[in-house]
Amino acid sequence: MQTRQLGNSDMQITPIGFGAWAIGGGDWEYAWGPQDDADSISAIHRAVDAGINWIDTAAVYGLGHSEEVVARALKGMSKKPYVFTKCSLVWDGEKKITRTYKHIRSEVEQSLKRLQVDVIDLYQCHWPVENSELQDGWGVMSDLVKEGKVRWIGVSNYNVEQLKLAQAIAPITSLQPPYSLINSGVDVEILPFCEANKIGVINYSPMLSGLLTGSMSAERIANLPQDDWRRRNPNFQEPRLTRNLKVADLLGKIGARHGRSAGETAIAWTLRLSAVTGAIVGARSAKQVEGWLGAAEYRLSQQEIQEIQQFMDANPMPS
Repeated sequence: MQTRQLGNSDMQITPIGFGAWAIGGGDWEYAWGPQDDADSISAIHRAVDAGINWIDTAAVYGLGHSEEVVARALKGMSKKPYVFTKCSLVWDGEKKITRTYKHIRSEVEQSLKRLQVDVIDLYQCHWPVENSELQDGWGVMSDLVKEGKVRWIGVSNYNVEQLKLAQAIAPITSLQPPYSLINSGVDVEILPFCEANKIGVINYSPMLSGLLTGSMSAERIANLPQDDWRRRNPNFQEPRLTRNLKVADLLGKIGARHGRSAGETAIAWTLRLSAVTGAIVGARSAKQVEGWLGAAEYRLSQQEIQEIQQFMDANPMPS
């Protein structure tokens, strides 16, 4: 599988990385419903066996549980993938989540322990905070590199102003933004800035949390578990839902010409830009991994990209 250098790092990463949000399981604010750990481990093994060489998780996913599952999956592996995780979303005994950069030092120690590693390959600030706290926190992130606790540092969900603030203190290896055919705002200003400043981009939710996989329907969405956060997402509700399912249908038709799925076509669409180093794709089972592996080598033609754009122009997002 081909690889690309991630930003200013020495890491050569595959076009797709395994996203470990959903495997955090249920019983927290942004859960995907109940999850079997054995299925999660099988999914990670299938992805790595196929050549995927990085896993992206976060301390907050499952309130620590995702990192623990990743550690269990990696145990005994002869060839281990890069492990990326995130800080800055902390929780209390009532499972209330707070966004802060004030506990990065204790957070990294907890993540190292849960992941059972000596060093984290890429440590990322999960969400931005107020500017002065952001600058202080990024200084701590830089210190963690010097201390050998993390190899490279990145950010997630930053805008250009926030990227500039951090960049003035220490180099940014990568940005992790949301990016999909339905949520494409970062390609106007943020992606060009990253490319111009040699900041790697690993986008998340290229299939918009499963909505563009081709396997979603209004009925299936209506039957999602009560603790699945997607039930509260406007993209999974009318008036947007019908339009979004039409987008998935188009992607399925284009993918069928190549023996690919709608989800693989959605991922390939995000990888069409040179600014995007790789896409984070989640899976809750080995079967789901099989559904998107082909996107690593699948590239849309310019004609197909134009076909998609014409459809999107003719079918704007309802207000």
